[in-house]
Amino acid sequence: MPEPAPFGKLFVIPTPIGNLGDITLRAIETLGIVDVVLAEDTRVSRRLLNHLNIDKPIYSHHQNNEHKSTDSLVEKLLSGSVMGLISDAGTPGISDPGFMLVRACVEAGIAVETLPGATAFVPALVNSGLPCDRFVFEGFLPHKKGRATALGRIAEHNRTTVMYESPHRLLKLLGQLIEVCGEERRVSVSRELSKLYEETYRGSLKEALDYFENKGVKGEFVVVLSGE
Repeated sequence: MPEPAPFGKLFVIPTPIGNLGDITLRAIETLGIVDVVLAEDTRVSRRLLNHLNIDKPIYSHHQNNEHKSTDSLVEKLLSGSVMGLISDAGTPGISDPGFMLVRACVEAGIAVETLPGATAFVPALVNSGLPCDRFVFEGFLPHKKGRATALGRIAEHNRTTVMYESPHRLLKLLGQLIEVCGEERRVSVSRELSKLYEETYRGSLKEALDYFENKGVKGEFVVVLSGE
C-alpha cells in the first residue's frame, strides 16, 4: 500500500439526521478547517453551514456524479487539498455516497479520517428492543433486480436485520416481509428519528402493516426485523 500523502487529507464528517443539535463539536471544528466541503446536495449542506456560521466552498459529490468526479478529487487531494465529505444526513458511505472516494483515497495513499457521529440505523436498532449484539445491516433493498433474493436471504437470518425504506415503499416492504417471514415475525419501525414527529412502532409484521395502512406513511423509515 502507498505511503500516506504528506499534505492532502479527506475527512469523512457525519451530519445530523434531523436535530441539528446532534452535530458534534469535533465535526464543527473540522468543517471549519477544511479547504472545501464535498456535499450530496449543496443546497442542504449550505443551510447547515450557514446555521453553523461556517463559510466554505461547496462542491457537489453525489451518486450521479461520483464516478466522474472521484479521479479529479483525488488529484486535488494529492496536490495538498484538505476536504470534508458530508451527506445530506448521517454518515457518508452508509447508504449515501462516499465509498468510492474513500476507496480511491486509500488506494492512492491519501490520509482518510472518519469522525464518529450520527447515523439512523443505530438509534433505531437500540430502540427496537430486539437483540442488537449481532445484527445484519441491509440498507435499502434493491427496487427490482435482486429484491427477491435479498428478501429470501433476510427470511433465513437468525440475527436482527436493519433496513432503510422510503415512505413510498414501506407498505410494499412490510407486505413482502410477511410473505417470506410470516405475519408473526416481530418488527420495529422507526420514522423521523431525532425530529419533531419521531415515532417507533413495535409489534408483529401484520400489526405494523395494519398500523401504517390506517395511519398513513410519512417520513423516512428504519425497519428492524427480528431473527428467526
